[in-house]
Amino acid sequence: MMALPGGRHLDSVTLPGQRLHLMQVDSVQRWMEDLKLMTECECMCVLQAKPISLEEDAQGDLILAGGPGPGDPLQLLLKRGWVISTELRRIGQKLAQDRWARVHSMSVRLTCHARSMVSEYSAVSRNSSKEMGQIEKLLMEKCSELSAVTERCLQVENEHVLKSMKACVSETLSTLGQHFGQLLELALTREVQALVRKIDASDNIYTTESTTGNLFSLTQEGAPLCRIIAKEGGVVALFKVCRQDSFRCLYPQALRTLASICCVEEGVHQLEKVDGVLCLADILTDDSHSEATRAEAAAVVAQVTSPHLPVTQHLSSFLESMEEIVTALVKLCQEASSGEVFLLASAALANITFFDTMACEMLLQLNAIRVLLEACSDKQRVDTPYTRDQIVTILANMSVLEQCASDIIQENGVQLIMGMLSEKPRSGTPAEVAACERVQQKAAVTLARLSRDPDVAREAVRLSCMSRLIELCRSPSERNSSDAVLVACLAMGIQLQVKKTKISALLLWFLFWHIQGCSA
Repeated sequence: MMALPGGRHLDSVTLPGQRLHLMQVDSVQRWMEDLKLMTECECMCVLQAKPISLEEDAQGDLILAGGPGPGDPLQLLLKRGWVISTELRRIGQKLAQDRWARVHSMSVRLTCHARSMVSEYSAVSRNSSKEMGQIEKLLMEKCSELSAVTERCLQVENEHVLKSMKACVSETLSTLGQHFGQLLELALTREVQALVRKIDASDNIYTTESTTGNLFSLTQEGAPLCRIIAKEGGVVALFKVCRQDSFRCLYPQALRTLASICCVEEGVHQLEKVDGVLCLADILTDDSHSEATRAEAAAVVAQVTSPHLPVTQHLSSFLESMEEIVTALVKLCQEASSGEVFLLASAALANITFFDTMACEMLLQLNAIRVLLEACSDKQRVDTPYTRDQIVTILANMSVLEQCASDIIQENGVQLIMGMLSEKPRSGTPAEVAACERVQQKAAVTLARLSRDPDVAREAVRLSCMSRLIELCRSPSERNSSDAVLVACLAMGIQLQVKKTKISALLLWFLFWHIQGCSA
């Protein structure tokens, strides 16, 4: 027996074997039995129980880990939305495998979840729009149609007929998914609008803090929600917060949320419209702001200048404030009290060097090479391959300038960059391994570019750089099994040969050997 709130009890779930007799009973009794199963599905969602099933993949059945809190429509939508999306995907997988019994049982459960989402959201939200009502009706109709057609498929034995019915089920499932996506987007848009209006109208610091926190949580759900937030005025409302002195203590939270929203092009477009770059420049250059606030502003700059977003190349307002921003970021790197602050500031600088070549000349004038190389020996600021990735990215982009070589030698930079050729992951996670590969590759590229200067080439050879290059080419484990690192090392060897040594012939032999091995 399952205990329910209020002292009521519910009989345990019927085993599959116990339901075989239902085919011989009248339709009303069967409907009542099915209704009981649906009710139990809903109860189990609240009680965090698991359905009883003899199928080997029953442990994959989706049950909500506790119901959403009362009056919390956002959490309700996110939890139910995740469950229904996953159920749709799994039904598609079972359909491809022709597992009709499983398809039908999952269709019944999908109907339960859809009905619950509609009824629960209606209970906690304001009056729904006519459009939402229409889509809710279409969704439930398709759920009923899916359950009915999959039940009929259980009774069909003719392969030809079953094949035609499978196409019908697949089409119904696709249409159901479209209706669900439309309904979820409408409901989430409505909740986002309410949050944005609340931030925009609030003059209470606690209300604004709570609402901004809710908005930030939504940004962590992925790019689709970030697009909705940007479209519904989230960027405008957050910059309004960042322009009010009375909300200074909320700047870090608001800026962190903005950085998340600007991972999509719509967010960057909105930032441009409200002169967001100018606001960021004001925050970064104002020493009265806390280091945390300036670090979060640097994070927004890093996001909007990301080379992965093509729209950033059209940020005309950024060019107007670039010198102020670059100067402030170099200062933030120099004064950073933690690795996280340094990482955010250096990431912004790294992206800016891709954004515009003028930035590299500005960095030279600001003695950024000295600041970055000095930080490499400070474990408090530079202690992860992710941070070294940002540093070597800046150096690689600056190394195209002739003056850069003399500054590197003066700051003993060749030895430090060579040390990056030995970057190894500590945890072995895919992200850290990838970061180490990038550090090694960019270090080799940087040294290859700098070796155009004979002084750098001689210094590299004096420090036994060629021995390390040969080791990287011969041993995949030394280069984290990266072909990109191999090619970069060969390019560097060729450059050194041009200036100082003839050992690159051996490196070219290793490249030939590697290609032959890959094609074998």
